[in-house]
Amino acid sequence: MAAIVRTGVSVVVAVMMIQVATVLCGFPAKLTLERAFPTNHGVELAQLRGRDRIRHGRILQSSGGVIDFPVAGTYDPFLVGLYYTKVQLGNPPKDFFVQIDTGSDVLWVSCNSCSGCPETSGLQIQLNFFDPGSSSTASLVSCSDQICAVGVQSSDSACLGQSNQCAYVFQYGDGSGTSGYYVMDMIHLDIVVDSAMTTNSSASVMFGCSTSQTGDLTKSDRAIDGIFGFGQQDLSVISQLSSRGLAPKVFSHCLKGDDSGGGILVLGEIVEPNVVYTPLVPSQPHYNLNLQSISVNGRVLPINPAVFATSNSQGTIIDSGTTLAYLAEEAYDTFVAAITNTVSQSTQSIVLRGNQCYMTSSSISDIFPLVSLNFAGGASLVLRPQDYLIQQSSVSGTTVWCVGFQKIPGQGITILGDLVLKDKIFIYDLANQRIGWANYDCSTSVNVSTATKTGKSEFVNAGQLSDSGSVQNQPNRVILLSILVLFVKLSIFSGFLHL
Repeated sequence: MAAIVRTGVSVVVAVMMIQVATVLCGFPAKLTLERAFPTNHGVELAQLRGRDRIRHGRILQSSGGVIDFPVAGTYDPFLVGLYYTKVQLGNPPKDFFVQIDTGSDVLWVSCNSCSGCPETSGLQIQLNFFDPGSSSTASLVSCSDQICAVGVQSSDSACLGQSNQCAYVFQYGDGSGTSGYYVMDMIHLDIVVDSAMTTNSSASVMFGCSTSQTGDLTKSDRAIDGIFGFGQQDLSVISQLSSRGLAPKVFSHCLKGDDSGGGILVLGEIVEPNVVYTPLVPSQPHYNLNLQSISVNGRVLPINPAVFATSNSQGTIIDSGTTLAYLAEEAYDTFVAAITNTVSQSTQSIVLRGNQCYMTSSSISDIFPLVSLNFAGGASLVLRPQDYLIQQSSVSGTTVWCVGFQKIPGQGITILGDLVLKDKIFIYDLANQRIGWANYDCSTSVNVSTATKTGKSEFVNAGQLSDSGSVQNQPNRVILLSILVLFVKLSIFSGFLHL
């Protein structure tokens, strides 16, 4: 739901949203994610593609620890398909449930007097509206503020009319959109420093106050309070915090792919010896990578590498918000044919509503091939069958599996969504302009390292050590993480208190 239509790379990037985690002076921040998967798999791929199209646009007062957010998952993600978590904004703080979107930059929430904003949600969460006049620490952002001018360059902000108020207008691929103005206010955080102590912290960030929503944003079935942009442009929260030395310029996630869902999101670099890295394509608004070839069972497919080259109309994007995965049209048929030929003796091949599917009573791990996406720098992303197939139905011991990769007619865009990203660590190293990954059991803890101002690396053992449950059912529950924190207390400069 989060890829904003821009000039340059004009692509509908579906992005589901998770939440913010911040950090003091380079210490890692941690967010635990939940996602529940349905017990049946009867959702049609057309529905998933439709949802993807809709979504394809201070300083901390404590010195170290892991920032934890209470989170809730959603049922039936093949229909809803989002990670969301609670952020607290303003003074006194107020709760807002937001998605995290790596395909856009801005954090925005619904504001009072909002036209078209839903008031109820099928996700069983209490929706709220932000009122700048009710927060003692809120201030409006004017067109003369430097941060507004920076946002104009990336099309994330605009100055309209004679109001001198920094504003925004975001339009999404399905015609839905939101508009509003920017405010500066506090985001409140819980820093867990051991299994029995939590300290309160806050940081000043600029975020959007939505006064109008249209299209699917107005629907209540999967409504949330807003969108948390986690992109790399200057108005993203990670950019705001890292530019002031409050957070490292790297974040990582590990999304569970089993039926229990869940995952980990940290501000910092997850330390894992098997991580491989590939460089980001420079000067792109999204997380573009140089995909060079695709292999099936170790054999490179006969696809012209130019099909994957980044330009205004094509390229490969890592997008944690897309449910499925999308392959450039010129590569799609060759890819599907290679899968089909490999399993032709073990499955019954069928086409359902335009999708290549297979009927089998065997385990897909036993009969379907490994697929390798080969990137610049020698980094390969190896996909198991469950990383490129979607189970559609099962009758009398026979299961129908369909290729989860889709194609966008007339476009050379490749989008790697949750289908591909799950059960792996992904590291977005913005400081070094690279992305890394490794296969991982995302139900276990991870080690996180960040470079501090002293030049040393700090390590935190962070992980999903308890079930968060429903935020709505347990609104006051604080999820304690059992962690070991080794840290150096750093000097804090009062000049960081404001932008």
